[in-house]
Amino acid sequence: MTSLRLSFQLLGLPITRVLLVSRCVAGAVAIAALLSAAGAHAQETTSAAPLLSLQEAIQLGIANNRALRVAALEVEKSKWEIAEFKTKRLPSFSGSILGSELLNELSFTFKEGAFGNFPSTGPIPNKDTKITTPQRPTALVISQVTQPLSQLYKIHLGLRAQEISSLLDNEKVRAQRQEVVSKVKQAYFAVLQTESALEAEDANFKHYKEFDRVVLQRVSQEAALQSESLEVKAKLANEEYKLVQLQNTLDSRKEYLNDLLGRDIRTEFRTEHVPPASFQEMELKQAQDRALAQRPEIKQAELSRRQAEYARRSAKADYIPDLGLAFNYLSPFNVDVLPKNVASIGVELKWEPWDWGRRKDVIAQKKVVESQTEAQLHDAESKVLMDVNSHFRKLWESRVLITAAESSRDAAQQKLREVTNKYQEESVLFKDVLQQQAATASALDSYQQALLGFWSARAEFEKSLGEE
Repeated sequence: MTSLRLSFQLLGLPITRVLLVSRCVAGAVAIAALLSAAGAHAQETTSAAPLLSLQEAIQLGIANNRALRVAALEVEKSKWEIAEFKTKRLPSFSGSILGSELLNELSFTFKEGAFGNFPSTGPIPNKDTKITTPQRPTALVISQVTQPLSQLYKIHLGLRAQEISSLLDNEKVRAQRQEVVSKVKQAYFAVLQTESALEAEDANFKHYKEFDRVVLQRVSQEAALQSESLEVKAKLANEEYKLVQLQNTLDSRKEYLNDLLGRDIRTEFRTEHVPPASFQEMELKQAQDRALAQRPEIKQAELSRRQAEYARRSAKADYIPDLGLAFNYLSPFNVDVLPKNVASIGVELKWEPWDWGRRKDVIAQKKVVESQTEAQLHDAESKVLMDVNSHFRKLWESRVLITAAESSRDAAQQKLREVTNKYQEESVLFKDVLQQQAATASALDSYQQALLGFWSARAEFEKSLGEE
């Protein structure tokens, strides 16, 4: 720094200008050293990190997503609920035992000849007879076996509604899985976009850094104004801020992606560059038909409509009396006179002939719900079609943008080759080459951003079709 100050004094420059330029040089050297060390550390860390492909990220996201696991357990639970409901078609066994203490004596009186009058024996009993059970503990055993008959139709309707509920849970899991896949794709592409922008910004910073060196040299030779050097340093500082900002954005987006994948947010990884865009044309009508056939929202609306239909039919079936086979067994213990074993088999009928219009009102409610689900199905179809149309247009726009960005990239690369050749012939300055390199890097970044935008649009379009 002292030798530089002496050199300026020998050139006849004022000491204040010398000090100012000296501080600028020191600041530039410090910035260069800081960014060089940070860049070397980031490059070393990135090269050592394992590669994470998009497909691996999707698999990790599906395997480790907590909400998706909860939804899958809900499907598992619904299967057991169906198995439980099927048991209602089988015979049911019930029994009860009543143990008690008599509060008063039980007396039974049999009149003379109650059991008949026979010539050989005379009347039985031959006189009025009273049998008393004293106050003591007693027990009454009651058991029943019933097999539903007319209820089998209502059980069948309830079972079908339960199976539709399980299918609804399956569609919810599918919708949740599609949401997870879409979020992982968008987060992965966001990391790629930030990395591309960071590379382009780094090229710009290097250009301004070299340009700053050239301007400082020209200022020392009094071939440029000091204000020009200060202006370059201001741009250099601004580029440094952009680099730091982009690096922080990249770190935040990597942490968000790690969180989506259900792993430690500090896990280091490298991304895989996306392949070139493949333009597989699809007619809009074909996309609409596929979405109507595959979207979970449509499936859920259709299943809800069928569920409402079975609920209405089940409410109507309440008019059918409950008819079933019944086997009954009764056995009193420690009670005199009463038989010890009483068994019977027959038909059991339960019916509520008068309900004050309750069943009619329930059926009317179920009809309203069925109409609501029908309207919700049409509404879901309209929303799905609008969603498909919107993403179809965005995908089309992204394809056109890729063509334009590709043309700009090719033009910038050709111009860079021409400027490089001219520099070798000493017809242009080195800063012109650096400037064109920065422009080429910007064009490459624009193409990469357009390419990533295409894949993001395609991911959203595939989600709108109900695909994963």
